[in-house]
Amino acid sequence: MVSLHKIVQAKRQIEAFVSHTPCVLSTRISTRTDALVYLKKENLQITGAYKVRGAFNKIANLSSEQKQKGVVAASAGNHAQGVAISAGHFGIKASIIMPEAAPLSKVAGTKALGACVILKGNNFDEAYEYALEYAKEHNMTFIHPFDDELVQAGQGTIAIEMLDEIPDLDYIVVPVGGGGLISGVASYAKQLNPNIKIIGVSAKGAPAMYESFKARSKHNSSFVRTIADGIAVRDASDITLAHILECVDEMVQVSDDEIANAILYLLESQKIVVEGAGAVGVAALFEKRFNYEKGAKIGIVLSGGNIDVQMLNVIIEKGLIRSARKMIIHVTLIDKPGALTGLTQVLASTGANIVKIDYDRFSTKLSYGDAMITITLETKGEEHQSAVCSALNTNGYKFSQEF
Repeated sequence: MVSLHKIVQAKRQIEAFVSHTPCVLSTRISTRTDALVYLKKENLQITGAYKVRGAFNKIANLSSEQKQKGVVAASAGNHAQGVAISAGHFGIKASIIMPEAAPLSKVAGTKALGACVILKGNNFDEAYEYALEYAKEHNMTFIHPFDDELVQAGQGTIAIEMLDEIPDLDYIVVPVGGGGLISGVASYAKQLNPNIKIIGVSAKGAPAMYESFKARSKHNSSFVRTIADGIAVRDASDITLAHILECVDEMVQVSDDEIANAILYLLESQKIVVEGAGAVGVAALFEKRFNYEKGAKIGIVLSGGNIDVQMLNVIIEKGLIRSARKMIIHVTLIDKPGALTGLTQVLASTGANIVKIDYDRFSTKLSYGDAMITITLETKGEEHQSAVCSALNTNGYKFSQEF
């Protein structure tokens, strides 16, 4: 376990700089799940994610000589911003190595905090390997995102805040990528209350730590592909795996579709913006990935809110289609004056609102004299969409629906 003393010490070290984020009861989620669900909103942290806690604690404990030479970090985004803002506080030079596919918002956010950003590699692990070489070559201190006890201790301060506010929590649900967050949180929680259950949640597209937990030994994965970029870690860590095997009760997985559903739910129902990694705990709860007693007190760490706007847009659009609030249909018409007017009148009679029309008469897939109309509609659920389809069939239109 991470030392209880070091976690408490980290809390004293960072509390004047890092935000004490709210941990609040969600009435709607509680009602939906027959539990008392508390959301720890690290998406409201000063950098939009919890990573600043560990980064600040580590940098604060560097020697004067190390501070003078500067620091290097590898990150998909949140650790990068945590290191950048912490280095800036101490007047230290920071170079951040990020994967080439890192979200633009996280790259821009890191640069805005004064760090030098270098894009290298296809994923975190490739960026990490280059960062180690860069740190050695320039004689700078490497700030590891999870394989460092001072970093883990900083992340563990989340558990201090949660259990100070709700001391009788039965479960704490934590996102897992590299394992630094859950190492700190689980170490503090278990030393304070051995009966509390710690549930780790990883993305199916980044299965290394989940598979390692199940096998009770390190298993690296051959691929990483998930919308939860904050936990998209290819290789398991021996250090954090040891903490997880000692302190964590259960590890579960969620799919990208389940993560996206949770992001959309939190946005629409709770007015909370979270990134993929931040939503995995809620996704696991909604999908009943772990068992709990009715009325149990469950704390879920919303680890960050730095979601790329384009990704959020895709999630919203797909969510609207999946929940039958948006409908895309392809209709074949005879290409003649008034044909489109007749179609729109039929749609208007159903109460569907047209938000977009594309008219294609040149596709080689069409018969001569035909046109393909793609129409996007706002609808009010599955029954409404069935009424739209019925009206089109009744009026003799050939069409297909896009899902």
